[in-house]
Amino acid sequence: MNVKSYVQGEWVSGSSDGLNVFNAINGEIVGLVSSAGIDFKAVVEYARQKGQDGLRDLTFHQRADKLKALAKYLSDQKEKLYEVSAWTGATRTDSWVDIEGGIGTLFSYSSQARAELPDKKFIVEGDQEGLSKEGSFVGQHILVTKPGVAVHINAYNFPCWGMLEKLAPSLIAGVPVVVKPASVTCYLTEVMTREIINSGILPEGSVQLICGSLGDLLEHLNEQDIVTFTGSASTGQKLKSHPNIVVNSIPFNMEADSLNCCILGETVEIDSPEFDLYIKEIVREMTMKAGQKCTAIRRAIVPASKTDVVIQAIQARLQKTVIGDPTVEGVRMGSLVGMEQVKDVWDKVNQLAGECELVYGGNRDFEVVGGDREKGAFFPLTLFYCDEPMKKLLPHSVEAFGPVCTVMPYTGIDEAVEIASMGKGSLVGSVFTANDQEAKEIIFGAAAYHGRMLIINDTCAKESTGHGTAMSKLVHGGPGRAGGGEELGGIRAVKHYMQRIALQGSPDTLSYITA
Repeated sequence: MNVKSYVQGEWVSGSSDGLNVFNAINGEIVGLVSSAGIDFKAVVEYARQKGQDGLRDLTFHQRADKLKALAKYLSDQKEKLYEVSAWTGATRTDSWVDIEGGIGTLFSYSSQARAELPDKKFIVEGDQEGLSKEGSFVGQHILVTKPGVAVHINAYNFPCWGMLEKLAPSLIAGVPVVVKPASVTCYLTEVMTREIINSGILPEGSVQLICGSLGDLLEHLNEQDIVTFTGSASTGQKLKSHPNIVVNSIPFNMEADSLNCCILGETVEIDSPEFDLYIKEIVREMTMKAGQKCTAIRRAIVPASKTDVVIQAIQARLQKTVIGDPTVEGVRMGSLVGMEQVKDVWDKVNQLAGECELVYGGNRDFEVVGGDREKGAFFPLTLFYCDEPMKKLLPHSVEAFGPVCTVMPYTGIDEAVEIASMGKGSLVGSVFTANDQEAKEIIFGAAAYHGRMLIINDTCAKESTGHGTAMSKLVHGGPGRAGGGEELGGIRAVKHYMQRIALQGSPDTLSYITA
């Protein structure tokens, strides 16, 4: 079978010389992916014309109502999505985050838009600003919808959520989207998109899907368009430097994989709730999605005096984790999404082994339940120990995008903060401590290097969404290595797709214009 694209109101297949994608559990071919033959200029024009026509006629509240209706519809179709999601190596829990987490983002943006935005097509931002002595000349900021298209280039690890978390604010803003999922898991994105189209809820042209290469699509964008990217820093930088992106100053929002850290406070005792919570969080982030999360914990920063007991505690929990076919009862961790990823993670693990001590896993002889270890994309849980994190740089620059983590000792809060900052920019960092003063010192020392920071103690742990979960109401992004971009964050994300303009004139005229 062919994995199809949805462009100009039709489902189309590329040529037969595309890329085969495989079931990550047993290695069977899922389908052929190709975008050959697609007229990308026509795709962009269709979005600008057909898509814009349908969305511009709607107010923020009307768009929000459509998102809510779509979320309800997709909720009724979720079981067929779960079935296909298992082919990517995801467990039921992993798939819940991707599928229902994505649908939940639609619900959330619908609710936020109705609560925080007017039932209009533009946003009045702030109060009028006096610009003259007598008050006859004032200024007012407003935001208007860009008459362009949003191109969303997504990563392979969240084929559903990755699409929906960007689609929601784009459509609320009134901007049609062209979605380009990563090829290795695009077959799941296709299933989700089919349900979106089958619902008939969104205006025609507001959503198009490209499975396969981007072709020359970026060459047809202009200054009113927006590009968002999630994936590796190297790929993102290459796309961001595309001549047309640079020449036309096209906004490019980048969210890249980063070497996120989790710090255990010095004051945390081994028999305290915070210690147990820390160990559980490290293991959860290693095993969820088989460690294939841009927010996963890659560096576990712990007091030097507690290094041995931390490693032993992590090892004990890892030993209980069953790896295999996610549809088999008792399996707690599935596979990576494909054999290319397996090869890449082994390469990175071998690099890390040059500077770090392997303390758990990291070998090719491991048990797989219900799956095919040779044909499936399975990878062993792997834990390293870096004895000198202030001197050895590989653990701060090489990311094995799988179930891999490195324990690093520190002496004193200042050193913990410095080790955290050596990742040169992360999506998220977390701190486990019951000492608020300790938490304060770590946060203000490390905050500039992170897009989000989580402080966990026994008081909030029960309701915490965890280190790795990006929430629709909070910003998701980070400086430096993490891409320097920002998405989500509630209505902030909607404004990314709009143009802020400062109006100047008489108070009465501006009041009339802005109603």
